[in-house]
Amino acid sequence: MLNIVFMGTPDFAKESLEMLYNEGYNILGVFTAPDKPKGRGLNLIPSPVKEYSQEKKFAIYQPEKLRNNTEMIEKIKELNPDVICVVAYGIILPKEILDIASLGCVNVHGSLLPKYRGSSPIQYAIINGDKTTGITTMYMDEGMDTGDIILKEEVEIFDDETTGELWNRLSSVGAKLLVETLEQIEKGTAPRIEQGKDFTLAPMLDKEMSKIDWEEKTAKEISDLTRGLNPIMGTYSFLNGKKIKFWKLQVVTVKEFLEKYKEFEGYEYRFDSIDSGTILYIDMKEGIYVKAKDEIIKILEIQAENSKQMNILDFLRGNKIEVVDRFE
Repeated sequence: MLNIVFMGTPDFAKESLEMLYNEGYNILGVFTAPDKPKGRGLNLIPSPVKEYSQEKKFAIYQPEKLRNNTEMIEKIKELNPDVICVVAYGIILPKEILDIASLGCVNVHGSLLPKYRGSSPIQYAIINGDKTTGITTMYMDEGMDTGDIILKEEVEIFDDETTGELWNRLSSVGAKLLVETLEQIEKGTAPRIEQGKDFTLAPMLDKEMSKIDWEEKTAKEISDLTRGLNPIMGTYSFLNGKKIKFWKLQVVTVKEFLEKYKEFEGYEYRFDSIDSGTILYIDMKEGIYVKAKDEIIKILEIQAENSKQMNILDFLRGNKIEVVDRFE
């Protein structure tokens, strides 16, 4: 079996490391991000990859950076891996490291390259309303996700799926594809496909993008943005001067709304004149209906300012909101 140096940090990477171990690969050492302070006490929390590595007693390395880090570069040379496997590591690898492994440095990326190069491919696939995405394994080079493609696997994105849900599914797909990739590399049958110049980017997420633009965004675009930013940060808007976060929304057509609430029949002509963001109806059993640019948003999970995330029914029991109030 191949001798592997593994580099990764979140649970997405931990699943690949676990599968490599279960398949019998020799894990020479594991590189993961330094422990991060978390919570009110700012206690240092190890990454999921570190926790698993401690359980399996792998050698663990946690450098702040690798560029110009002579000590770590020499350590990897000393480990002498056949392959370096990189999965959501979060630290840039310099050329000196990319050139160490005799069979190359392999990355597992959460999109169908060359689409969505960058740090947030899973999130942008949902935000942009894509119907499919997938996993790509590639040989790493000095560019950002520009290396030659080895294998791809396409995955359907479900209609109401969040980034968190898709992340979990893709982590399993990525782990299996990594093993298949290593098997082909060991046999000498792994393809090497140049990406070309037709690509798109998935840059780091910005908190400012999570504010809902009720005037410009369609109901679907608002829903897709919320799905894409769940569970990272959610989307938000202001109601009566207070910040409200949204975690789960549903698009309802005007026709569906009128069919469900017969008392609004005959008022369809008025919908276009209602400002986007206006609360149309509050159903204590169903949720809050809000006018969007084209259709209607039904709020299912919400978070009030200085409160916790909750379903809309619990929220309505403890918060007073009125029809014609407007999210801004």
